Amino acid sequence: MGRFSGKVVIITGACGGFGSRTAERMAEEGASLVLSDMDQARLDRVAGGLSAPVATLAGDVSDEALSRDLVALAVERFGRLDIAINNAGIAQSFVRLAQLSAEEARRIFDIDLLGVFFAMKHQLQAMESQYKADGSGGTIVNIASVAGLAGAPKLSVYAAAKHGVVGLTRSGAAEYASRGIRVNAVCPSFARTAMVDAFVQISGRAEAEALDDLTRGVPMKRVAEVDEIVEAILFAADPKNSFMNGHALAVDGGITAL
Repeated sequence: MGRFSGKVVIITGACGGFGSRTAERMAEEGASLVLSDMDQARLDRVAGGLSAPVATLAGDVSDEALSRDLVALAVERFGRLDIAINNAGIAQSFVRLAQLSAEEARRIFDIDLLGVFFAMKHQLQAMESQYKADGSGGTIVNIASVAGLAGAPKLSVYAAAKHGVVGLTRSGAAEYASRGIRVNAVCPSFARTAMVDAFVQISGRAEAEALDDLTRGVPMKRVAEVDEIVEAILFAADPKNSFMNGHALAVDGGITAL
């Protein structure tokens, strides 16, 4: 029996590096999954590779209706919602604050911050209802960023949105702790995902040189591997990790130790 055996899990951003790998690991450990991302065809490919019961729903997390419908799908298909991994997000252009357009800034806030708010709003209602009905609640893991714990030059609006995610995490944890619900955040630094690949391409430099620049302030002098971040996500979601609540877990190679 896996540690997520019998659990029903929502994962947003399920086609990305963290999302797809988290889905794989959760499936391996017995979960039933509700997966979401923007592209239904990509979602179908991810779902098709999993050894678990899976439901999918494509959509944009900045539309509150998606969060409502994902929770409804979990309850309709599997009877409940135990764990939610709010992973969907986008990065901003790597520019100084005054160079970022208002349109891009709004899009980042809509997806990276309001998307998490909408998700939590509907997930918490379902989990609270379960707690009232049978004494079980649930667990929410928000994927924030080390940029949500400190300033991030040339990533100002992204950092502001991720600071907001940490604020939502801590506030939700305090409000719903007595209702059997834990809410935590995982705060990665750069990892080997499409976001980092895009940075390397945009930089126009050799990969090693671009990554050296990206990790200049990382004591471990490298980017994270996807599995290193996913391990932290699974730790935060693990039912046995039942007393960690309202925590923003930095997985950053030592950045926040400085």
